[in-house]
Amino acid sequence: MKKQQSGFTLIELIMVIVILGILAAVAIPKFIDLSDEAEVAAVKATAGALGAGSALNFAQNKLDSAKGTSIGDCDEISALVEGWDPAKYDIDPEALAAGESKECTVNRTGTGHQATFIGHGVS
Repeated sequence: MKKQQSGFTLIELIMVIVILGILAAVAIPKFIDLSDEAEVAAVKATAGALGAGSALNFAQNKLDSAKGTSIGDCDEISALVEGWDPAKYDIDPEALAAGESKECTVNRTGTGHQATFIGHGVS
């Protein structure tokens, strides 16, 4: 009586390795250069945080004029964001009058990436 052996042949194993190699060759280039997209997303997220901080500060000042941080320029809005890193980001200076809303621009230092947010002037 012969015993029936089960398993994969050498050809089948080689074919699986070849197919996995082809899939990896196609997929890897799509994921290698995601750093640029990550930088753009980081700048947009920073702009969102700046816009939200400015809106909250403005609303707080409207509810109670004794509260809120005085903001007279777009680049002063960075004081409203905890953990702001001036080495990574800078905000284009743009004067803001009290009660005025204006589009401000935040730039990622050294990359050329930028995003906009709405800044609110508070006296």
